[in-house]
Order: sequence, then C-alpha cells, then structure tokens
Amino acid sequence: MTDHALLLVNLGSPASTSVADVRSYLNQFLMDPYVIDLPWPVRRLLVSLILIKRPEQSAHAYASIWWEEGSPLVVLSRRLQQVMSAQWQQGPVELAMRYGEPSIESALLKLTAQGLRKITLAPLYPQFADSTVTTVVEEARRVVREHQLDVQLSVLQPFYDQPEYIEALVASARPHLQQSFDHLLLSFHGLPERHLLKLNPGHRLDGAGDCCEGSSPEVLANCYRGQCFQTAKAFARQMGLADGQWSVSFQSRLGRAKWIEPYTEARLEELAKQGVKKILVMCPAFVADCIETLEEIGDRGREQFREAGGEELLLIPCLNDDPQWAKALNTLCERAPLAL
Repeated sequence: MTDHALLLVNLGSPASTSVADVRSYLNQFLMDPYVIDLPWPVRRLLVSLILIKRPEQSAHAYASIWWEEGSPLVVLSRRLQQVMSAQWQQGPVELAMRYGEPSIESALLKLTAQGLRKITLAPLYPQFADSTVTTVVEEARRVVREHQLDVQLSVLQPFYDQPEYIEALVASARPHLQQSFDHLLLSFHGLPERHLLKLNPGHRLDGAGDCCEGSSPEVLANCYRGQCFQTAKAFARQMGLADGQWSVSFQSRLGRAKWIEPYTEARLEELAKQGVKKILVMCPAFVADCIETLEEIGDRGREQFREAGGEELLLIPCLNDDPQWAKALNTLCERAPLAL
C-alpha cells in the first residue's frame, strides 16, 4: 500500500425515498450555481417553486426503482469502488457523491486524516460539463482551501473518446447487440443550450447531427453535445454499426429553457411511428444505472415507445462494476494530470 489515494465521485442520490429526503437532495442539487446558472435570488425563487410539487413526484419515481440495499446509483458505485480497490495499487479507494452522502468533504477529510497527501479525483462523467465535472472539481478545491489541507490533487479528465472507455463500452454492450433489433438509440443526459453557449458563444447547436463536425479542439473541449456525438460515433464504428442502425438523443429535460436536441422522448415516438418495433437504448453519459436510466428510460420510455406503436424497448445496462470498465478506469486515472 502506497500513499496515493483514488477518490471516485458520482452525482449522488437521496438518502431514502421519503419526500423529505428527496426534497433535501433536490434542494442541494438545484441550488448548485453550476446546475442552475442564475443569480442566487432568482435561483432560490425558481428552486422553491420546483420544490412545491417535484419532491413528491420524484419520490414516487425513486421508490419504483429503489433496491433493498438502497439507491441503485450508490449501490453500484460502491460495487465499483470495491472492484477498483483491487485495481488501484497505489493506495486506498474512496467514494463520494457531489450531492447527498458520502460527501466530497467527508471523503477528503477521511483520506487526509490518514496522512495521505496525493489524491486522484475521478469525476465519473465521460463527457465534460460545468454541471458535472466543474462542480466536482470546484467543491474539492473549496474543501482543500477551507480546511487548509496539505494535499496534491490530480483530476481525471473527460474520457469520452479514450480507447479504453470505448472498448469497455463496446464489450459491455456487445451481448445485447448480438440479438436482432431494429434500431439502437444512444440517449445522453441533456443540458440547457445556454450552458454550452456560455463556454462557446456563437456555436451552432441546431440540427440532429454532430455540432462539432469540423470544429476546433478548443470548441470540442467545452462542447458537451459534441463530445456525446464523438462517443456515439466511436462506439458505433467499433461495434460495426451501419449509419441508419443508430442515432443520438438527449433526455432528462427540466423547466422551460431550450435544451440540446434531439429530445429522447420525441425520438422514441418518431422511431415507433417509422415502424421500429424493437429498439435498444443505452445511456453512455452515465457509468452507473440510476433513476435516469432505470425509471426514465426503462419504465417511462418503454411505456411511451409502446404507446407510439413500438413493441419492445430493451435498456442496455450501464458499465456499473464491469471488470473491463474498472481496468479501463484504472488506466485513465493513472494518467490523470495534476490540478493547478
């Protein structure tokens, strides 16, 4: 055992399916300025309005997919942590959630209390967005600064196009794609367009195709939508899928703002009406199954597809604690650069 720890960080989950716990979780999540990027008074008012009805609706959704051991996201992240403990030979492996428990703060304090001075921070998000990667890094920096921790942080970079990640994605999905199907939909988490345009003013996000086709590396580095298309194209190419066999969409819209398109619910309906009877859906923005995959796609998406004329929707599981994914993640973390 050496002195270099690994801290895996995922989004998080309510402590339970009670309305009170869901409200507390949603409040912490939605009040993050990287999630709702509005001035504090406006954000507070908006979140307060959302919290009138949303917690009860979300609690019902969480209850429909909750496992005996707890939140699927947390349970699966814990399993990955255990597999990673065997992979990462440089020191202990801890797990934290950006929202809820265990917190980034408690995990960092636990590691530094053990005398660890080198920590690789691993935000478990393949594609870059301020509302995922940046908020994790900034929270870690806040903890280091406020507690005056003597620690050297390395940060796992977005790995949307890294061969190890793509190969793990292909290996995990291959058994499901070996059966007959009409179409594969790669559904990524959505984002408000303004989040992307703030980083790349003037960047065109319209159309169904890759908005970063021919764009500079600087634009792609800050374009979540473009990175999603890069992941999808690399996956399809390595899987040997023909152009018409697959498409990309974006899910999980919230509020009235314009979000990146095409929308998953619209795409499911469109494909069903085009005669697609059996559709496979995978969600490569998530490395662990959660409410957005299990409930939003696996339950509501399936029902919507059938109501539109489709017959069967099969949700391909996320990478979760797959051994090849753990090996790939270990390699990616080993080459994570030092944070400035």
